[in-house]
Amino acid sequence: MNKKELVDAIADRVGDKKTATEAVNAVLDTIQTTVASGDKVSITGFGAFEMVHKPARTARNPSTGAQIDVAESWGPKFKPGLEFKEAVNAGGKKAAA
Repeated sequence: MNKKELVDAIADRVGDKKTATEAVNAVLDTIQTTVASGDKVSITGFGAFEMVHKPARTARNPSTGAQIDVAESWGPKFKPGLEFKEAVNAGGKKAAA
């Protein structure tokens, strides 16, 4: 499911595509802004978004074997909540059957 499909699915429940689009954009923008500022966003049952530090390291180019210095960086991390994990696990069992 992409963003457009998500908006359409929410519009089916809300009844208005414009409202659904604004809601999805507002939620995504708020999560991005909050995590980028260093705060954690926790949605009970769904999961948590947070910023993680990736220290500088030395890596290897797989094709040449040459060493490459990778600079430190920051990145987003998502940790799914218990209810989300259970829903995915149940869906996986149905798909396998």
